[in-house]
Amino acid sequence: MNEQNSNSYPTKPIIGVGAIVQKGGKVLLVKRGVEPSLGLWAVPGGTLKLGESMRHCAERELFEETGVTAQAGECVYTFDFVERDAQEKIKYHFVVVDFAAKYISGEPQGADDALEARWFAPGELKNISVSKNTLAALRYIGFLT
Repeated sequence: MNEQNSNSYPTKPIIGVGAIVQKGGKVLLVKRGVEPSLGLWAVPGGTLKLGESMRHCAERELFEETGVTAQAGECVYTFDFVERDAQEKIKYHFVVVDFAAKYISGEPQGADDALEARWFAPGELKNISVSKNTLAALRYIGFLT
């Protein structure tokens, strides 16, 4: 997958939406196949489309990236993601809104811009490369201590 994408070097912040899905004491994460955070495990999600509700975006992106169906509930975490290039130009600027999502069906399989999708128990996250914002979100909701 190409590192350069339509979200790089934006003229204004982009809204990103994620779905935090838990099942049986595990959380569903994807291994990112595109920048930013290429190769890191993160909450499944993507960019909000014009006219789309944030909850629908969370459900759509979750399904597109993992094949899992869930119902987005309450907003549980928000953060700014700003990354600059070597010349200090803003390469990425996202405002990310993560929703708790109730698992409905499906077995995770990486698709779209996710290389992999998998359920993880809290202790397993020590052995993989997880984005710092995902770790912060999981601590905030009490999944990690």
